[in-house]
Amino acid sequence: MSKIGRKPIDLNGVTVDIQNHDIHYKGKKNSGTYHLPAVLAANVADGKLQLQVNKSAPVKELRTVNRVWGLNRALLANTLKGANQDFEKKLEINGLGFKAALSGSKMVFTLGFSHKIDFELPKEVTLEIDKTGQKLLFKSPNRELLGLVCSKIRALRPPEPYKGTGIKYGNEVIVRKAGKTKAA
Repeated sequence: MSKIGRKPIDLNGVTVDIQNHDIHYKGKKNSGTYHLPAVLAANVADGKLQLQVNKSAPVKELRTVNRVWGLNRALLANTLKGANQDFEKKLEINGLGFKAALSGSKMVFTLGFSHKIDFELPKEVTLEIDKTGQKLLFKSPNRELLGLVCSKIRALRPPEPYKGTGIKYGNEVIVRKAGKTKAA
C-alpha cells in the first residue's frame, strides 16, 4: 500500500472530469488531460480526488502498483495545482558583467565568454528580470518544464566555489573554498 498514493488531492477550484483512465482538468491558468495507467482508478468525493488500485487490472500489473501509485499521485497533484496557480523558481547570476536580457521569447546571456548565449524560452514559461539583469524569476503552470528550463540555464555557467561566480538557484548555498596560500 503506497503511503503517498493514498493521500487525497485537494482540487481548490479546479474542475475535474474523469473518463476511464483520462482525467480532464480545467483551472484558471491551465487545462488539459492527464492519463492514468491501467492499474489505477480515480474518483472525486468531497472536493478531493482520490487515486485507488483498479481491481480489474491484470494480476501481473498489480504487483508493480506501488511503484506507479505514488508517482502518478504526485505528478497529478502538481498538474492540478499548476492549473490554478503558477509555480515560481528564482535564479541569481553572480559575477562582474554577468547578466541576462530578454528580447521577445529569447534570452540573451552575457556570462564572461567571448560570445553571448541565446536561449529560447518555451511558450508556457514566463520570465521577470530585475533592472540589473542578475535576478531572474521564472513562472509556469507546468512544474516539470519549469525545473527543466531552470536547470538548463544553470548549466550554462554553474557557480564555481572560489569566487562564487555563475548562475545559481535563489535558495542554493555555494560552499566557498579557500584559494592558494602564500608559502612562508
